[in-house]
Amino acid sequence: MRKKVLVAMSGGVDSSVAALILIEQGYQPAGVTMCLGVKEAEGEKPRCCGPDAIEDARRVCERLGIPHYAIDYANDLEEKVIQPFIAEYARGRTPNPCVKCNRYLKFGTLLDKARALGFDYLATGHYAGIEKTETGYLLKRPKDKRKDQTYFLYHMDPERLAAILFPLAPYLKEQVREMALKAHLPVAAKPESQDICFVTQKNYQAFVAGRLPEIRPGLILDKKGTPLGEHRGVVFYTVGQRGGLGISHKVPLYVVSIDAAENRIVVGEKKDLQAKGLIADDLNILVRDWPQTVYAKIRYRKKETPCSVSFEEDRLRVTFVDAQEAVTPGQSVVFYDGEVVLGGGIIQEVFSATC
Repeated sequence: MRKKVLVAMSGGVDSSVAALILIEQGYQPAGVTMCLGVKEAEGEKPRCCGPDAIEDARRVCERLGIPHYAIDYANDLEEKVIQPFIAEYARGRTPNPCVKCNRYLKFGTLLDKARALGFDYLATGHYAGIEKTETGYLLKRPKDKRKDQTYFLYHMDPERLAAILFPLAPYLKEQVREMALKAHLPVAAKPESQDICFVTQKNYQAFVAGRLPEIRPGLILDKKGTPLGEHRGVVFYTVGQRGGLGISHKVPLYVVSIDAAENRIVVGEKKDLQAKGLIADDLNILVRDWPQTVYAKIRYRKKETPCSVSFEEDRLRVTFVDAQEAVTPGQSVVFYDGEVVLGGGIIQEVFSATC
């Protein structure tokens, strides 16, 4: 009997080619699209997972000769992803919704549904890898380091890795696109989506502002507590931001910290963004034994940096070898040992290098 695989298909090139590869590898795949109930903003369409994307996924499955299903995930998205996303910005923090979507939706309830429907595996078009070892399974970086998505996947349950397939692990993005063209997939020339799927407005600030009952202006202060101006509301700012402050100064100023409880924003010079360490919680540990020096990624687009880590009950303390810029509460910090993802957590506190 061929192993049955449920493939999460967004209507894009990557997930479509993932299904194609699985067919070529002898699996018996079926496609599934998560209907997220994303409403169109006036004059705009959803960037992914809307009606057009669902139709694209169906057309790909028809081309590949495999079944296609659509499952309503609107309530799950609202409860597990959107509401926490709004709440974090209201607290003056910068959340990472893709981490929660992967944790609770794709590799949470969708994997549960795949198993309940009799599938052996759940597969996606993520650029990541899974390796079986004598002691279990490892989450690993893919061949295409430019597309590496392990930063968003660190919170997967290690016990579930055995039931997950990442067919794109050994391929470069250019190879994936070429495979789609060669197979005449109807989405072969479709551009990539770079935006948060549920934000259909021009930016996340407009989305958040539309969901909050009240946004209050407040003071912008320098590090000594001197008022420099007024902000429009803490939800419109993030640590490291330079533009949009509406104040003039002899040197460029950046958002250094946000205090939502006091409704104030503290700004400073570029050097004030440097951090020597952080505290993280909401941990997910994928590998039990860590080396003395590991590599931390504090944002998706940031290069990993060497650091030491000490565990303190349900939190961990990170000390960077070299100070890092714009370490932001609410973002994830993910740890690596070479190609292996060790685990990660949510940044709660930041230790300034200028203190």
